Amino acid sequence: MDAIFVLVEHRQGAIRDITFEMLMKGKQLCEKTGNPLTAVLLGNDVGAMAEELKDRANRVILIEDQKLENFNSEAYQQVLGNLVEQEKPSLLLMGHTAFGMDLAPGLAVQMNAPLATDCIDVMMEDDRVKATRQTYGGKLNVEVRLKPAQCSMVTLRPASFSVADYSLGGEITRVTSPLTEEIPSKRFLEYVEAAAGEVDITQTEILVSVGRGIKDPENIPMVQELADSLGAALSCSRPVVDKKWLPKDRQVGTSGKTVKPKVYIAIGISGAFQHAAGMKGSGTIIAINRDPKAPIFNIAHFGIVGDLFKIVPALKGKIGEVLA
Repeated sequence: MDAIFVLVEHRQGAIRDITFEMLMKGKQLCEKTGNPLTAVLLGNDVGAMAEELKDRANRVILIEDQKLENFNSEAYQQVLGNLVEQEKPSLLLMGHTAFGMDLAPGLAVQMNAPLATDCIDVMMEDDRVKATRQTYGGKLNVEVRLKPAQCSMVTLRPASFSVADYSLGGEITRVTSPLTEEIPSKRFLEYVEAAAGEVDITQTEILVSVGRGIKDPENIPMVQELADSLGAALSCSRPVVDKKWLPKDRQVGTSGKTVKPKVYIAIGISGAFQHAAGMKGSGTIIAINRDPKAPIFNIAHFGIVGDLFKIVPALKGKIGEVLA
């Protein structure tokens, strides 16, 4: 089988984390199949990004064009369709992000390629692609096999794969853009940044998350103080959002955000499968719950059974002593 392609996702001069996660997974697939790993970078004046990526792949295909300066699914579809026709990769990976969800369906139709979306794993089996998706709100994992094709496509859910250091010493190949004119049907207007003070919990290394065990919104500042003492962000489970105690952008779970911090502290969270699916990839999970049978303890690395209203102040006090 031929090369595995990973489409590089970048925004405002920075490569998105999902790219490195996909490259790590692509590397694992290539080690098993013997295929080369190729990162595909589209943009304008992004040579520095190509240099950053070349150790992460056997090859970086760089296509620069003023018309690719900002993401446009119509432009990307034309460029990628042309590239896939020329290079004939066996598999094309892209993130299941706003970027990938906009691009993948149209590209799959154009290429007549089988597509599996929002996958949490992907494998190569007997020259066919097999992917794992979640269903029933993350309660069940389903394995799907894509029909045989020259090129298959898979979009991968962010935070599904860990990233480690490695070096493949790849080369950079510049390819001429096939675009000859602007895309009239769709154009970039502007980036709208999150309002000041809002937190992207998917990018935070330490998360302190609170659940229904907090009982009352007046108790949330106590947990916020613990988070502040750790330099962490505050997140929550769905019941807290449903009660409007914290905003939707702080919710972890299948109906919220998938996170993978280095440390995840779950306070008063039972650990229902919808929540666990959004945080089980965290580096270290610490659970505090008064119920010793709470499902959260099944995935926690460390657990404290007890009253959070006694434990949280005690933890904050100990942290204060250490930092003093």
